[in-house]
Amino acid sequence: MLVFHQLGFDWQVAFADSLVNNALLAAACYGVGAMLRWYTPDRKTGYKVMGSLLGLAFICAKLTNIILFSFLNKEVNYVSVFDKSFLIRFGIALLVITWTAAVRWIFNAANQQKENEARKADAENLVREAELTGLRQQLQPHFLFNSLNSISALAGSKPEEARKMIQQLSDFLRGTLKKDDNQMLTLEEELNHLQLYLDIEKVRFGHRLSTDIDTSEESLHMLIPPLLLQPIVENAIKFGLYDTIGNVTIQITSKIENNHLLVTISNPFDAETSQPVQGTGFGLKSVQRRLYLLFFRNDLVKTEIHQNLYTTTVIIPQKI
Repeated sequence: MLVFHQLGFDWQVAFADSLVNNALLAAACYGVGAMLRWYTPDRKTGYKVMGSLLGLAFICAKLTNIILFSFLNKEVNYVSVFDKSFLIRFGIALLVITWTAAVRWIFNAANQQKENEARKADAENLVREAELTGLRQQLQPHFLFNSLNSISALAGSKPEEARKMIQQLSDFLRGTLKKDDNQMLTLEEELNHLQLYLDIEKVRFGHRLSTDIDTSEESLHMLIPPLLLQPIVENAIKFGLYDTIGNVTIQITSKIENNHLLVTISNPFDAETSQPVQGTGFGLKSVQRRLYLLFFRNDLVKTEIHQNLYTTTVIIPQKI
């Protein structure tokens, strides 16, 4: 509008020219934006889209001249510069329409990338949850078979203890089904559930198995993935009792260091008959894998042998 006014046209002519030109450009840009909102061109159709933008810019410039000529043909000075303005209008229209299409395409690409990342994250979470569930489910059959064998052995000679063990096993499995890997529990809740498992194992092994649990009051409120300690304790019982004939005490301690919960499980073993370094088995590997899937760290399970004591330490990062 200012350009035409500087060329000597009055404000009414300049305003009419600006109004028609900008209105048609706005309509063209809106149409391009609406089209690209639902259609994203690829490499094969990109040339067709560019051709369409060129054609739209041409139509917009030509239509502008036609409309303005219909209303302003009485303005002699305006008619004299009318034809010369077409290329300028076409260039401006092409620039504005192409810029609108580019912005819309970038916006669509950003949204598509965001949706792809969200779908990828959802898929990874589903895979991770499925693997976590699979790891937990693989731990149950071994323990369940042992418990059922013990119940079978007790049913004839000690029916009361068999009945008690069935109730304990029922409580343990009921609690297992309610647990969710993504829902952290306090250490106190985890130890309460672990006690059900230990009570069942004590029926199996009698006086040979005892436990010593020493936890600080502060650590009891720290968070831990559910059912994480049971396979470690099972591993300790395996290497502590299977190859020995004496009494065995499983020690469980906990403490807090640098905003990390450290749970240590120790069991004695006979170095001549046991090979815990080579035989850590599925239990410890499953714990390592679960912690990696939850915290993306491979340094959260540590094992140590000191004389005839085998120690496993589990490190649980706490949210600040």
